[in-house]
Amino acid sequence: MDFRQAVTQPLVLDGAMATELEKRGVDTNSDLWSARALLTDPNAVYAVHRSYFDAGADVAITNTYQANVPAFEKIGLSAAASKALIAKAVQVAQQARQDYLATQTEPRDLYIAGSVGPYGAYLADGSEYTGAYQLSRQAYQIFHYPRIAQLVASGVDVLALETQPNFAEIQAEIDLLQAEFPQQLAWVGLSIKDAHTLCDGTPLTEVVAYLNQQPQVVALGVNCTALINVTAALKALRAATTKPLLVYPNSGEAYDPSDKTWHTQPNTPQFRTLVPQWQAAGAQLIGGCCRTTPNDIQQIRQTIKR
Repeated sequence: MDFRQAVTQPLVLDGAMATELEKRGVDTNSDLWSARALLTDPNAVYAVHRSYFDAGADVAITNTYQANVPAFEKIGLSAAASKALIAKAVQVAQQARQDYLATQTEPRDLYIAGSVGPYGAYLADGSEYTGAYQLSRQAYQIFHYPRIAQLVASGVDVLALETQPNFAEIQAEIDLLQAEFPQQLAWVGLSIKDAHTLCDGTPLTEVVAYLNQQPQVVALGVNCTALINVTAALKALRAATTKPLLVYPNSGEAYDPSDKTWHTQPNTPQFRTLVPQWQAAGAQLIGGCCRTTPNDIQQIRQTIKR
């Protein structure tokens, strides 16, 4: 089924990559974050994808959030080697899908989403939660083009423009898709300050009004925000768009960019409690972001089934 059709029904997205890599002994404490595993342990990346398919995910998001060519070049790789790693990220997700489907007795439609993190992720200073950076439209496009081109060439089903905090950057990315990849579908996961505001201060109504006019954007919503922020954000988005809504929040823990650590918050609710609220508020694509696990994705799958 084409992904544009798929988003008209409930879909379960996967969960965190870095958390699961760390459980497998992979060091992610660098500017490359989880993308470092593409160099050091691609088999671990495969294993994480497979664990999410086993848990019930319909969509695997590639390990390319921080995997951009400038970041790889900073550690001494050539542009060609950098692009090969991005292609590798897609290949291991595709292989995990293929191997999972080989164990199933009934056919399932499973999808690969190519992760595209914002420029703020490349800065590796928490800027994806502030949007406090500014480049020209051309500079944004020069930054994003090599990764997007490789993801498209590698055959992803949809691009996941994730944790996007900066409206000017979002517009530059969509313009790039229109000009260079007019057949490529995408979803947009917004990084929000609150239920009505993008992290850079732009009203969500303005952002959504723009995205409503973009036929390549097949779903929009929020990701990597706290669980307790989601319902209000979905209600605000539903009032502004008829596009399918997506949500994949973090675990509810708080991130400290100064030391790149997460801190547990008390009384954090469970996915099984919140998913019915999110569906009632219009969410079609539901998964997890930072610090979520296959158990969380299994909760989502079981709750959506009920």
